[in-house]
Amino acid sequence: MNIDIKLEELFTFETLEQGLYRGISWDLGLPAVLGGHVLGQAVVSAYKTVPATQFAHSFHSYFLLPGDAAKPVVYDVEIVRDGRSFSTRRVKAVQNGKTIFYMTISFQLVQPHIEHQYAQCPELPHAETLPNDIDLFELKHQPLSEKLRHTLSYHRPIDIRTVEPQAMFGEEVTAPKRYIWMKSQHQLHADVALHQAALAYASDYHFLSTALQAHPIKPNDKGIRMATIDHAMWFHLPPSPPPPPTPLPFPPAHLFPPHTPQSHLHSSHPLPPPHAHPPPPLHPHRTPHHSTPPPPPPAPY
Repeated sequence: MNIDIKLEELFTFETLEQGLYRGISWDLGLPAVLGGHVLGQAVVSAYKTVPATQFAHSFHSYFLLPGDAAKPVVYDVEIVRDGRSFSTRRVKAVQNGKTIFYMTISFQLVQPHIEHQYAQCPELPHAETLPNDIDLFELKHQPLSEKLRHTLSYHRPIDIRTVEPQAMFGEEVTAPKRYIWMKSQHQLHADVALHQAALAYASDYHFLSTALQAHPIKPNDKGIRMATIDHAMWFHLPPSPPPPPTPLPFPPAHLFPPHTPQSHLHSSHPLPPPHAHPPPPLHPHRTPHHSTPPPPPPAPY
C-alpha cells in the first residue's frame, strides 16, 4: 500500500558527537542508495557546523562506492576553513567503515551584493497541466505488487512531472534532453538548510535515464551497468535584500532541464550505433552523479 513519506524525515539526524551525525536510509528499489540521498544529508550535516548567518552557495562531490539502502549513513564533517565571509566544510559519508562519498561545500555570509540573471525559460506546459511521473509509472506497470507500491511511496516526496513523459520509458530514440518540473510534495519548514537539501536530493533524478534516450536501451537492460561519479551544484539568491538568507524555496515548481552532451556505454553484448543528434550546449551549473540501473520492473526514473 502507499504510505505518506515526508522529505523532512530523511534529513533528521542522530548526533553522535560534534561534527559526527547518523542519518537514515530509504530503499527506493535501486541497487544502491540514491545519490541525491547522500547529497541532501551531507548538505544538512554541514549546515550543523556553520553560523546561522551563512548559507551554502555551492558544493562539489564525488561518489566513491555504492551505498547500502538497508543501513544508516554516518557523516563526518571536517571544518576546513572559517573566514570572515566564507566557510568551507568537507563531508565524508561512511558505511561499514568505508568512505562512500565526499563533498566539499562552501558557505557565504549574507551581505549586500550586486546581481544579474540572464536565464530564459522556454515556452513549456506548466507543471499543473502535466501528470505526475509516479502516477504514469503505476499505470504502465499494473498490476503492482504490494512491495513495489511500498517502494514507490519513497519516490513520492518529490513531485516530478516530465514534459513529453513518453521519453521516460525508452520507447523511442530521441535527443538526450528533457524538461522536468519538480517540487516538494509537502510544505517544508522555513529552514534554508532543509530547502537546499531538498533541491540537492531532487537534482539527482533523471540523469542516467536521460542519457539512455540517445540509445535503443532501457534502464532495466541487464547487459549494461551505469554510473556517473561526480555532482556539483550552485545555489543562487532570488532578487530580495538580505538578511535573512532567502535561497529560492523548493515548494514552488522548479524547471529542471537535464541533458547529456556525451556518454560512453560499455555493454556485455553488442549495441547498435547511437542515434545521431547534434550535441546540445553544455550546462554550466550541474554535472551528473553516481547511480546504477534497477532490476525489472524498471524504476520510474
